[in-house]
Amino acid sequence: MLTLTRSVGETIRIGDDIEVHVVEVRGGTVRLGFTAPREVTIHREEVYRQIAEANLLAAQVTADTLGALAAFAPSSGSAPAPADGAAPRRAARPGPPETGRR
Repeated sequence: MLTLTRSVGETIRIGDDIEVHVVEVRGGTVRLGFTAPREVTIHREEVYRQIAEANLLAAQVTADTLGALAAFAPSSGSAPAPADGAAPRRAARPGPPETGRR
């Protein structure tokens, strides 16, 4: 770990795009300001851990879940049959555009 000492108003640069500004020091608390591109996410540690835990839980899929989803999947290579048991209809071929005259 790199440890730096900075005073209020001083800045630390991370790479070319990220700046960390020391805004205020009061007692045992330091206020920092960050300048970074929009695609760089910045979170407090406790928020980052909550997000990581939620993502981990969302990614867990059980065999029961997969089995339940398989019941809704069509069988491979065939289109689902109509619910009324009738033969599937063929789509009409497009003809010449209508002119409005008959």
